[in-house]
Amino acid sequence: MAQTAGPTAALAGVPTGLQAQGIWLGRRQLFVRFAAEAETATMYTAAAIASELRRGASRSKFHSISIGGRDPLSNLEFLEAALDAGTPPLSVMLDVDGQRPEGIEPLKKHLALVQVTLEGPMMETHVERALATIRAAEECGIEHAMVLAPGDQTSDGQILRIVEQTHVASGKSVIVVHPPQGTPVDRDRRWVTLIERAAALHAETQLALRLPPPTGTR
Repeated sequence: MAQTAGPTAALAGVPTGLQAQGIWLGRRQLFVRFAAEAETATMYTAAAIASELRRGASRSKFHSISIGGRDPLSNLEFLEAALDAGTPPLSVMLDVDGQRPEGIEPLKKHLALVQVTLEGPMMETHVERALATIRAAEECGIEHAMVLAPGDQTSDGQILRIVEQTHVASGKSVIVVHPPQGTPVDRDRRWVTLIERAAALHAETQLALRLPPPTGTR
């Protein structure tokens, strides 16, 4: 009987770079990036990506592996097979929008960090399932973070509501707030006041500037 190649997925390569956001911001990582529709993609088997990660980790020093890009957990079978193909050579971070909380438990033995990112005008509309993902990570004993990247029109009230909801979902969360790119944080005390109010709701809240491309990678 012929053997199948196993699950495959369209990836935008396995680049190296510095994490652009969240609690591992600035860390040098190997990135497993699922391709968006407009990106040039290469089809990988699970075995091939596992081999690529081992090879990359053996050639240089990295802090961790970041799994992200377009909807990684829609490729759950592929990720399970890739991570089961051998012990990952580095700690693994899953960077998602939080809309597939059911995908956390099957990967729990391999994940060191689940990072849920809510961005711009979609922050409040996506928050319910994002919070379910935070709860799933806590239940699985995985370190977890909520990353908030508000848009120019996002109000402080919207941000604070999500901070409060995240605290209720998991008191162990780390919350990172990233101002929009180009925000004059050196001339605007809004952000100092916002984090003061947010920390009163959830102590593990911090402000950080995203690393823009090409320095930062996601």
